Amino acid sequence: MPRGFYFDNTRCTGCRTCVMACKDYHDHGTDEGFRRVLDYEGGTWSIARDGTLSQSAFAYHISLACNHCANPACVQVCPTEAMHRDELGLIWPDHGKCIGCGYCTMACPYHAPAIDKTLKRSSKCDGCRERTAAGLAPICVEACPLRALDFGEKGELHERHENRWDEVRGDILPLPEESATGPHLFVLPSPAAAENRSGSIANHKELNL
Repeated sequence: MPRGFYFDNTRCTGCRTCVMACKDYHDHGTDEGFRRVLDYEGGTWSIARDGTLSQSAFAYHISLACNHCANPACVQVCPTEAMHRDELGLIWPDHGKCIGCGYCTMACPYHAPAIDKTLKRSSKCDGCRERTAAGLAPICVEACPLRALDFGEKGELHERHENRWDEVRGDILPLPEESATGPHLFVLPSPAAAENRSGSIANHKELNL
C-alpha cells in the first residue's frame, strides 16, 4: 500500500528541525537535503482618511519532501526504470540503474529528486525506508517538536488524526494542483492557507528555486 505524509499546517512554526534531522540522518551537506520548508507570505497595508492604518499581512510554512505520489512523474519519465515504487509503497532511485540524466528532477512539480553532486545520480526522500521497514517513523516525523508531521498509509493517518481530518487537502498555496501527480500528501491547512490569499514564497534563495 502506498504511504505518504500528513502535515498539520496549523502547528508548523517553520523551525526547520525536520530539515536538520533529515540532513543529519542522511549526512547531507549544507546545500543538499531531502526535506525543505517553504515560507509563504503576503498581504498589504493601507491608510484610511483619518490616518489610521490597516493591514492584511499573513505568513505560514509548509514542510515538504517527496510525496510518494499515486502517479509519480519522476517514475514515468525515467528512461532506465531506476526510479520506482518498492514493496513498501515508497518511491526511490536504484543507483545501479540510474544514469544521472536529471529527467526526474525536471518532471517533479515538487522538486523532490535532485542529482547528487558526488554520486552523479538521482537522490531523493525514500521515506526512510529502512526505518519504515522496521516499523519506525521517518526521521523528520520523529524530530518535529510540534508533531506537525506524520507518515503512513492513508487509512492509518486518518485513524490517528480523525478529529483533525475534515479539512485535509493537498492543494494549498503554493503547492501544485493535486491532479498533477496524485500526491500522498494530506494537509490540514491553517486559516491563512485555507483562505488562498495571494502571496509568494519568501525564501527562494534558501530553497535554490
